[in-house]
Amino acid sequence: MASQHDGNTIFLSEQEAERIRNTVRNRVKECSARVGHEREPRDSQEAIRQATGASLLADMGGAPDPDITQTNGRGHGGTLPALAVGQPYPPCAISVQDLQPMKLADLRMDTHHRGCKLTVKRASPVVPLTARSWTMVQDPDDAGGDIERLEICLHKSGYGDEDVLESASGFVIKEPYFTLTDQGEATIRIDHPSDLVLCRKDIASGSLAEDMDATTAEKMARSCKDKGNAALAKQDLQLAHAHYTEGLKVAQQKVLLDTNADLARDLSRNRAHVNLLLDRLDEAKTDATASLIGKDDQRSKDLDSKAFFRAGSAAYSLGEYQEAKDFFDERLKLMPDNKEATAFLKRIRRRLHEQETGSHDLKKIRAGLSRARPRVDAATFTRNTRVGESTRRGRGLFATRDIAAGEIVMCEKAFCVVWGHESAALTAMTYDLRDDRIRVSPVGLSKSIVQKLLSNPSQIERVMDLHGDYQGDGKAASSTEDGPVVDTFRVHDIMSRNAFGPGSQFGEEGASNASTGLWIWAAYINHSCIANAKKEYVGDLMVIRATQAIASGEEIFHAYDESSDYEARQKALMTTWGFECNCALCAVEKGDDPAVRKKRQELADEADAFVAREPWTNAKRLTIVKAQRLARSIDDTYDGKRYKSGLPRLATRRIQEWLANATPRR
Repeated sequence: MASQHDGNTIFLSEQEAERIRNTVRNRVKECSARVGHEREPRDSQEAIRQATGASLLADMGGAPDPDITQTNGRGHGGTLPALAVGQPYPPCAISVQDLQPMKLADLRMDTHHRGCKLTVKRASPVVPLTARSWTMVQDPDDAGGDIERLEICLHKSGYGDEDVLESASGFVIKEPYFTLTDQGEATIRIDHPSDLVLCRKDIASGSLAEDMDATTAEKMARSCKDKGNAALAKQDLQLAHAHYTEGLKVAQQKVLLDTNADLARDLSRNRAHVNLLLDRLDEAKTDATASLIGKDDQRSKDLDSKAFFRAGSAAYSLGEYQEAKDFFDERLKLMPDNKEATAFLKRIRRRLHEQETGSHDLKKIRAGLSRARPRVDAATFTRNTRVGESTRRGRGLFATRDIAAGEIVMCEKAFCVVWGHESAALTAMTYDLRDDRIRVSPVGLSKSIVQKLLSNPSQIERVMDLHGDYQGDGKAASSTEDGPVVDTFRVHDIMSRNAFGPGSQFGEEGASNASTGLWIWAAYINHSCIANAKKEYVGDLMVIRATQAIASGEEIFHAYDESSDYEARQKALMTTWGFECNCALCAVEKGDDPAVRKKRQELADEADAFVAREPWTNAKRLTIVKAQRLARSIDDTYDGKRYKSGLPRLATRRIQEWLANATPRR
């Protein structure tokens, strides 16, 4: 959350904050009182009528959103969604086929129906709200009978921002959670996207009967391939992927592999292309390599060249540059005169050099950035560092060699970043029941991280290894036959404790649309107000430089919050990162008389205003004298005996930087 001196600070009135707390507490109390109670049937016609009306209002922008709360702030005033966190539960880790079927009538209030699955069909239009979507559903064999509300919270959109509930006509809900909304209405609630399996009516089952002959199987697989190609031509990537997947289920059966293995290769090659477009890089690489033929005829070489390109592109986007080089080398062997492969290999060699040496051309990288292209094409460099145990701080990052002051410690490309000007950006007020705190949270980043992990499960373990308050089942990664499983509550807590903001590099932004990102390796760097390193951002590339000499084996620190106000700094560290700093500087500042700290901050605010008002270039001598006087006044608030050499005087930092740059007019 921004400090009180930030012009984009968001704050709530006491009445609004209390309203949020009471809404959540009342819901928890009501749920506790009704645990295990039988579900009360709904009037199906009335339920559908209400959903239809709410959907129409939402489409016209006139629907009241129950999640929205009123906020105020210098630089921001308006509305943000308010969400409750702090009641996590694990996602289902069992395949659909191993779950027992149940009906709507079997639902019990505030119950996670473990070991069960609920199959439903959509019975009303979808109501899209800011932080959730909902619709009415029925048992698939019940025409006009029993009906219930189904909502998906926060993670309500998939590829291309398509609403998940609108993308299918039916659903299988794994271990359904039946509870109450904040408004007291019964609902089946989905928090983990992996708990919802879509049933598209335009996708036929690709399962084979044991006695099916090869001719029938081939006909089914070719039909799926043709439908996938048609969907791809219309840029319906999700549908194309679904058709190719169904085709592969058939084509990979032994009865067909024995007679026409090329059909499975064709489907894999086509799905690899779609997966690249969907950023499903793990599967794209697997599909591409599975499609390789390995024969010497020209047609096979042409098809394998495509496969190596797709596998290499996926590996490159995953940051696996050596593997990408191997794939493109193979492509060049098949097509020695291919200019595209030659150009791609040149890019890969640059990435490998950056990865090995940290020699990034930052000036050139900056020149290539824009609002339309805010993400850099660069490699991560971490050879100077290792993760190790830090005294009283858990894990930390340590130098593997001596690093000189001003030298680059590491460069890291963001695992995931959401820029404030992008549609994925979403800020919410979150109320955490665990510590009774209301925070401003970049939940859009959490959504994006979850989607990236679901699309690329090879990355799950890296993210889940980071510190978060909620540990879930303790497993770093899991999956079922239905696909990867991601615990969204763990991701939220990891994001909350490890994300940083790369700043307003591409236009104005405030607390309600701040750019935020997750840098996995940099997340291991611990905080200290007496830091030996400092971060800067070039697009989504975080560059860490040493601010003083760092010896091999020494822990690397940077400042999570650089406020010169001791109270504001401690509050921000506790609220956002969950700890109180007890470094040597904080220990001394804590011992200052509160009146002295207040005077120091008033002078620091005056100095900040001076720096903002007076350019240092060609400054008048009288202006420099005024700045020197102001710097001395701030410096006088520090007790020389207590603030020994080596302890920074944060309140003087900006005015001292101004003085270091200032030159008198001639």
